[in-house]
Amino acid sequence: MTLKNDRSAFIPNTSLSTPVLFLIFNRPDTTKQVFSVIQKARPPRLYVAGDGPRPEQSNEDEICEIVRSIATNVDWDCEVKTLFRDQNLGCRLAVSRAITWFFENESEGIILEDDCLPSQSFFQFCQELLEEFRYDKQVGAICGFYSNELDYKPSASYFFSRYLRVWGWAGWRRSLEGYDSNLKNQMEKNNTWKSNVFNRTDVLPIKYFQKAFEAVANGEIDTWDTQLQYLLWQKKQRVVVSSKNLIQNIGWTQGAHAQTKDHNHELPTSEIEFPLTSPKIVERDVKADKKIELKSYQITKRSYLKSQIKKLVH
Repeated sequence: MTLKNDRSAFIPNTSLSTPVLFLIFNRPDTTKQVFSVIQKARPPRLYVAGDGPRPEQSNEDEICEIVRSIATNVDWDCEVKTLFRDQNLGCRLAVSRAITWFFENESEGIILEDDCLPSQSFFQFCQELLEEFRYDKQVGAICGFYSNELDYKPSASYFFSRYLRVWGWAGWRRSLEGYDSNLKNQMEKNNTWKSNVFNRTDVLPIKYFQKAFEAVANGEIDTWDTQLQYLLWQKKQRVVVSSKNLIQNIGWTQGAHAQTKDHNHELPTSEIEFPLTSPKIVERDVKADKKIELKSYQITKRSYLKSQIKKLVH
């Protein structure tokens, strides 16, 4: 069985009042696709942030200008704010500073990157759950990407997870309280994430994320989201994830900050039904998380043994 994109006409039962942050860079094609969905959602306030062109890339300044024009071509009643960099900051600084800027101006909102193509119901899904969990400090983010819809379908419209997926997400100003894009600083201040969210049987995911955190802290990976995952675990916060995949990542083409294609890219999307239904128990869905570990992170005994063998060989 395979899923096909369900982009049948979705008619929201309420207008969108939630602001949107649109993160762009140098990809006109994907930007145009994502913007067309934002355009249909008609947010009242649109924040657009774009990193600056890389000097070693010919004509990238012109491409960035084209992308910025596409992302601000608003034809509905909307307040537009922009943060366009003249110089290239790279993924870690450009994105983290853009999100910080967004939450300096808004108490909550939706964040989309230029390669995260949402289903139309994604916006209402985020809006309703931002309100539902606005004052619940056990919840740190709302996520629209779910890679295991074919393997496991939770009974409710969403489930609670320990894993942050930032391909289309929403949060509150409080989500970034304590955030530092320099993960080394965070790890030196507080390093209790293991005991906060894992138990003794979680040996493989602990090893996986320990390695990921160290790589980011040592500057081996230029990213911003690993730091946010670390922060959420430090604060013992869970994540709300849609039981249907509401985001398709179309950004594995050249031009992105990150260009690696994996099995999570181009997964089809669905429209979620309203009214939303809530889980009967406000607890982490262990089965869903196990599926995420296997499919999204490929955390298996076999992959762990392979990594250990590589260490011995080198």
